[in-house]
Amino acid sequence: MIITRFAPSPTGFLHIGNVRTALLAWLQAKSQGGKFILRIDDTDRERSKKEYEVAIKRDLEWLGLEWDETYKQSERMDKYLAAKEKLIASGRLYPCYESQEELDMKKKNLMKRGLPPIYDRSSLKLTDSEKKYFEDRGIKPHWRFMLNSEEITWNDRIRGEMSFKPENITDPILFKEDGNMTYTLASVVDDIELNITHIMRGEDHLSNSATHIQIFKALGIQKIPHLSHLSLLASKSGEISKRLGGFDVASLRDNGIEAMSINSFLAKIGTSDPVECFYSLDDLKKSFDISKFSKAPINYEFEDLQKFNAKMVHNMPFDMFQTRLNEIGITTTTEEFWKAMHGNIDTISDAKTWYDVCYGDITPVDSIDKEFLKISADLLQDVEWNESTWSIWTEKIKQQTNKKGKELFLPLRLSLTGYESGPEMKLLILLIGKDKVLQRLCQ
Repeated sequence: MIITRFAPSPTGFLHIGNVRTALLAWLQAKSQGGKFILRIDDTDRERSKKEYEVAIKRDLEWLGLEWDETYKQSERMDKYLAAKEKLIASGRLYPCYESQEELDMKKKNLMKRGLPPIYDRSSLKLTDSEKKYFEDRGIKPHWRFMLNSEEITWNDRIRGEMSFKPENITDPILFKEDGNMTYTLASVVDDIELNITHIMRGEDHLSNSATHIQIFKALGIQKIPHLSHLSLLASKSGEISKRLGGFDVASLRDNGIEAMSINSFLAKIGTSDPVECFYSLDDLKKSFDISKFSKAPINYEFEDLQKFNAKMVHNMPFDMFQTRLNEIGITTTTEEFWKAMHGNIDTISDAKTWYDVCYGDITPVDSIDKEFLKISADLLQDVEWNESTWSIWTEKIKQQTNKKGKELFLPLRLSLTGYESGPEMKLLILLIGKDKVLQRLCQ
């Protein structure tokens, strides 16, 4: 069975890049009858917040990305400490006593010489008495994983054959001076314990994956999960992150973007498939194919998603439209209302605006020529009420007043709807009703 996972840190709200990773991991599992696991990576005790964890789960549920199991790293410390002892015993985890200032200085000196900022492993040369000297003075060590000289290779399912030379990667810190661990060890231990078979990550984790592979092997795992590294989304303002405003799921939802618009859009950008409208995850997962994803850079703009969302709304089936209206408090609607609306609204909340226009009250526009409206009301009295009413009526007004074009149609639209543009008036007036149309003309 394919088992994938999404492992967000509850240090902020989900942004569009996180969601794409979660969605594709979900599709990868569910398209083949597999399992999708949600793992909350809350090892950063200072920045992790319960409110973010709640928001992450709420956003995933809204998108329909239900998980089969969930775990929190803060509740699995015994697993990580056991792995720590195993790595110490095998000589792959070693204590280091440099302060952050000392490490920064070493890094700066290496970069000045045009060398990569690789840790020099000077702590490996410390004697037991030197280590005791540090510890007697309250200097606690951080712990680094020692990479061996074996070249690290894997066949990435998106990027193809990957190869890293360990001498070009610094030994990663797995445990900090305060005893807190970093993401690296916990991630590998969890992937082992939860039997993760396929890992989906951003391309910014390529070197991390190389490190993880050696940790997998150091912990006795030879069969590494299949790795896929996605190209990062970027916008005109640069790389997208959870700290960059306007790209989080909550704000997209507040802007009227449909959950399936986000899913459909993110599932196809960066592939050889066209972006098309899917109205259910069941349909979307049938089209998933990891081989179609490109390693080329991907541009994401909110305006593109807005345009696609409008297309999704325009083509939404009536029963789904009805359900969505029910969710925003409109429990009675008709297919005639939908026919009038669907080509002229970009979000479901737009439909609520026009529902109020058709079935509620509007604020009169005072600047309209009252004599023109009185003539229009008189001419409407004897016109038969059907889909031809608008064209017959406006032709009568044209003949009577010699007005045409915007001079004819705009005052009528404003008086009947309160807006300068919108759905076709021939359909709107039928929804408003003849009595209310006459009332608005004469108010």
